[in-house]
Amino acid sequence: MFDFLEGYDLLGAFWVTVKLTVYSTLGSLIWGTLLAGMRVGPVPLMRGFGTAYVNIVRNIPLTVIIVFASLGLFQTLQVTLGGGNDFEAINFRLAVLALALYTAAFVCEALRSGINTVPAGQAEAARALGLSFTQVLRLIVLPQAFRAVVNPLANVLIALTKNTTVAAAIGVVEAAYLMKDMIEAEAQLILISAVFAFGFICLTLPTGLLLGWVSKKVAVKR
Repeated sequence: MFDFLEGYDLLGAFWVTVKLTVYSTLGSLIWGTLLAGMRVGPVPLMRGFGTAYVNIVRNIPLTVIIVFASLGLFQTLQVTLGGGNDFEAINFRLAVLALALYTAAFVCEALRSGINTVPAGQAEAARALGLSFTQVLRLIVLPQAFRAVVNPLANVLIALTKNTTVAAAIGVVEAAYLMKDMIEAEAQLILISAVFAFGFICLTLPTGLLLGWVSKKVAVKR
């Protein structure tokens, strides 16, 4: 029944999807945390930048951002992100950058909601002890905020895993790119769709279950 899979690097395509997800997750968590700090910070200019970034990026289709990364950054501005002359490596890096920048907006909003759950008295007490805003955020607020938003961040991560399929638009050979090639070459539309749907379930379901368990373990008791 599954003879049509012979000759296709199915595992390799899903491995590219996994790498896209992992690298984009790391980038979006770092940038999203910085954005959240800006949005709750005391500097009006930084608050304005964080707010504008989140509102603008969240309302731009991911496909537009991905295509701009390839056409705008690479082909127009010659930005390669260390990819040298390897076209596939360059597009992979640009896809990671685009996914991270896009997902960071959602990470920021999830974290901001977590920051709002931290009692204001804790921050005021820390400032009374002489801690700076950055120290209060890093040592007191963010640790509790992350513990409070594990479930929302899990949803963002699952959405990011599925969003990696958009990278096929710029030639990144991940699962969706291979699926398109297989559908064009094989007369097994239903089976091919089922195989790739099962593959994404195998990626996202354990992630949701694991982070749901983590959420219960690290939940802040109030």
